[in-house]
Amino acid sequence: MKTMHVHAKSSLDITIPPDKLMQLPKQKWGVVTTVQHTHKIGTVLKQLESAQLAGQVLGCNATETELVKDKVDAWLFVGSGEFHPIQVAMKTGQDVWLWNPAAQEMGLLDKNIAKKFEAHKRAELLNFMHAKRVGIIVSTKIGQKNLVRALELAKKKDKEYYIFACDELDMRQFENFSFIEFWVNTACPRIADEKTAMVNVDDLIEAGVLALEKENMAYEVPIWKSKMGLGK
Repeated sequence: MKTMHVHAKSSLDITIPPDKLMQLPKQKWGVVTTVQHTHKIGTVLKQLESAQLAGQVLGCNATETELVKDKVDAWLFVGSGEFHPIQVAMKTGQDVWLWNPAAQEMGLLDKNIAKKFEAHKRAELLNFMHAKRVGIIVSTKIGQKNLVRALELAKKKDKEYYIFACDELDMRQFENFSFIEFWVNTACPRIADEKTAMVNVDDLIEAGVLALEKENMAYEVPIWKSKMGLGK
């Protein structure tokens, strides 16, 4: 069965009103948004001086912001909610402002939110180090499958590793495997957010806890690290 990835565009006007624009400090900005607003983000860029466009942000990954962070002082996220900008704050350590064009609201993301996520991740990394039996979660969905990386992790001799492959992820089902002390997620990174006894495989790599032998280019590219379905 063929799968079509459709780029859904929003018709919402994302222009920042003058009174909201005045709330932003005079500094160099990086601008990020969701896929729904990428075709209109040029409007916001014209409103900001010295703006650097980091591209669209999927909630599960904000990797592109790391490439630009040394050129900017802060970030402006165009969209709704805190789901996406939290990743930007965690990846860059910089201030993230939120412009919600639907609600016409402008505000600064609370730094304590990102700090909370970071503290939780550090605690889970420590728990991983002490675990002896580890389950590796693999999604069979196109765009989320990362089996190659899971197999590479399973080759390590420091722990007992078990691979669990599934299409629909139901955390309650994992409770049936009580012998597993800890879980490593290779699917969408947001799955591990605020969950106990679970960490993302990329977090292990970034923390230097895990060194994989193969280069990143050798792995299947998950949808949150690709531009699948996006036009230029």
